Order: sequence, then structure tokens, then C-alpha cells
Amino acid sequence: MPALLGGLLLVYVAVPFVAFLARTGTADVLARLAEPQAQVAVRNSLLTATTSTIVATVLGVPLAYVLARRSFPGKRLLEGLIILPLVLPPVVAGAMILTAFGRFTPIGATAYAVGIELTGSFIGIVLAQTFVAAPFVVVTARAGFGAIDERLERASRSLGYTALGTFRHVALPLARGAILAGITLTFARAMGEFGATYMVASNPRTMPTRIWVDFINGGIDAVVPVGLALLAVTLAVLAVVQRVGRVPTVIDR
Repeated sequence: MPALLGGLLLVYVAVPFVAFLARTGTADVLARLAEPQAQVAVRNSLLTATTSTIVATVLGVPLAYVLARRSFPGKRLLEGLIILPLVLPPVVAGAMILTAFGRFTPIGATAYAVGIELTGSFIGIVLAQTFVAAPFVVVTARAGFGAIDERLERASRSLGYTALGTFRHVALPLARGAILAGITLTFARAMGEFGATYMVASNPRTMPTRIWVDFINGGIDAVVPVGLALLAVTLAVLAVVQRVGRVPTVIDR
């Protein structure tokens, strides 16, 4: 019985993939991907997702280390805040970003006054992608740091390394697999983000927003080319995650 129930779920997940790939025969994939609108969307997604991933990594990995190694009042609340974007509906996430950084908010108005548009721009896309994708690198990196034997770090400190030196030369190398997996998942989530991005910056077009526009204008066959490109990114991400190894389970402290 368990195998039968699990098999039903696997079939349910597999059928949409098969059905979608079957539509490739009715769409001129290469010609559609060669169109300027599609190429611009691919370029925008790669640029903004890479930027978002860099921001999330630079800020998220140190945060993950602090969460894995320190105990302090409000830690559980902070952990919940980090995870919240993972379960928040993307459209709601977009609305929250607008209430904080929209043009008529104090932050948005100040930025606009000096010539920086935080919404309806590449910056807006990066804000949305970072908000929804950053938790992936924080959660996986925290798991990686939590799996390290703390005696190794104490030995490093006893040999004269500073806290920063221990972080760089001991913790980071030992948690490398989990960190790389988190970075990869963050990039994939940023590439596929639609709801928050559309709320904050429907233009310039990214691949998900281009897919939505194509669907409205041309139906399901029109989304196949860019959809296949996103699927290819997803498969590449899966390959990288499998390559760098299993993401360790989060260890509560």
C-alpha cells in the first residue's frame, strides 16, 4: 500500500513533465528563443539572478554561521523570520516589498530623489528575487555549519587563529558542499521567481514574466520555448546539487 500511494504521487508529478515536453513538437523552439524579446528575458534573468545570488551569499553565509554557532535571545524568532519568505505567497512578498521600498515610501522616495528607482527596474527585480531566494542559502549553509564538529574550530582557535580566520580556513571549507548546494538552489529560485517580481518590477521582462506575457498573448504553445529554457536551468541545478553532495539535515542547537 505505501508503495502504491507513493507511486501515484510520482505519476502525478511525472505526467505534467511528459505532457509539457510533448508540446515541443508543436512549437518552433529555436526560432522563438532567437527572438529579441526571448533573448532579452533570458539575459535579464541571468543577470538579476546572478546578482541576487551573490547578495544572498555574501550576507547569508555569515548569518548562517552565527545561527549555527551562537545562542542569543530572539534566535528562534530570527530563524522564523529567515524561513518566512519560503512559505509566504510570492504575491504577498511582492506587496510587502512595495510597502517598504515603493516609490512613495520614505526609502523609495529618498532613492528616487537621487536618481535610483527601487521598483520597476533591475534593482526591483533583484530586491524581489533576493527576498524570496535568500533563505535557501541561509538554511542549507546553517545545516552545513551545524554538522561540523566544534572541536575542530576550538583546535583552530587554540593554534592562534582568530574567529574570522577559523571561519575562513576551517568552517567554510568543511561546509563547502552545503553552501554550494544552497547557492545553486538560491540561483534557481531567483531565476524562476514570478509573483514577487511581477508585483515589484513587471518590466524589464525576466523569463517568468515573459512566459506570462506569451501565455496571455499566444496560449500554452507560446510559452514552450522559454519554459524549456527554464526547465534546462532546473535540470542543471539538480545536477549541481547532486554533484556537490547531499545537503545535511539542519541540526538544532
